Amino acid sequence: MTAFKNLSGATKGYIVLIALVILSWLIFKVLTPHNFGSPEHLLSYFQASLIATVGAIGFYFVMDMGLFDFSIGANIILSSIVGCQLATQFGLGYPGLVIGAVATGALVGLCNGFFYVRLRIPSMIVTAGLALIYESLANYIAGGMEQTLPSDLRGLGQMPGNIILAFVTFIIAWMVLNYTKFGTYTYAIGSDEFVAKNMGINVNKFKVLAFILSGAFFGAMAVLTISYGSSMVAVTGMSSMSRNFIPTMGCFFGLAFMKYGIPLQAIILGEFIVNIIFFGFISLGAPTAIQDVITGLALLIIITFTTKVNKGEIVK
Repeated sequence: MTAFKNLSGATKGYIVLIALVILSWLIFKVLTPHNFGSPEHLLSYFQASLIATVGAIGFYFVMDMGLFDFSIGANIILSSIVGCQLATQFGLGYPGLVIGAVATGALVGLCNGFFYVRLRIPSMIVTAGLALIYESLANYIAGGMEQTLPSDLRGLGQMPGNIILAFVTFIIAWMVLNYTKFGTYTYAIGSDEFVAKNMGINVNKFKVLAFILSGAFFGAMAVLTISYGSSMVAVTGMSSMSRNFIPTMGCFFGLAFMKYGIPLQAIILGEFIVNIIFFGFISLGAPTAIQDVITGLALLIIITFTTKVNKGEIVK
């Protein structure tokens, strides 16, 4: 224990994360040794986790400022459909798919940030209302039809395309977070918005920028989503909110391990852990409702043991 305490913060964080990965794998490997946890399976789990990881990395900038976004799923669906149509119906191929989806995601983020700042009501309420609009817009663009990506345009849904895209997004987020004024202000606003304002930071401006950046990353996640699954169906009635859960879980890992100085790395491994648990329950044949309950409980336990609240500190 003494040796562990003497380690650097980042080293401690990596040890905890890797231990959680091994523990999650070991539990299900013992329970279902024949159809879970082989090297091939682990690689497929990791590739599946990359999809949510890309979105979660961008979402971290919003959540670190104490904001939330209920339009994640609607953004992903709308961005996927726009990207798919530009790639297929307009014959723009990969450039249309990637640029169309990322630009749409960024535009959605801009709308989220603009209305949040202008209306001055909680981000949860603003984005929940806007999600209905995005769903309706996606349904109108799709014409009520399933949008399918041709097989020759699905390269970003498998190796090495998905690895490359995920790596590029990670590098961009890491550079922004660690080497730009925006990254510094993200921590400042998240730490104490009132103090940040007194320092002369235009808080509203950087909140809008956080939503735009987050939206662009959800656009990249949309590219991976439709490339991996090959198709996207527009939904209405807030049904898109089911897609909010996994990226948000990864973000919780980032916030919990921010004290170790490795929030983005924690998101990557955190999403991997979530997928190990998810596929572990599938291998056990557990009903979906039971999977969701136990996965949620596992997340709460992990965050509880990795997040230490000091005495007298306000929990947001």
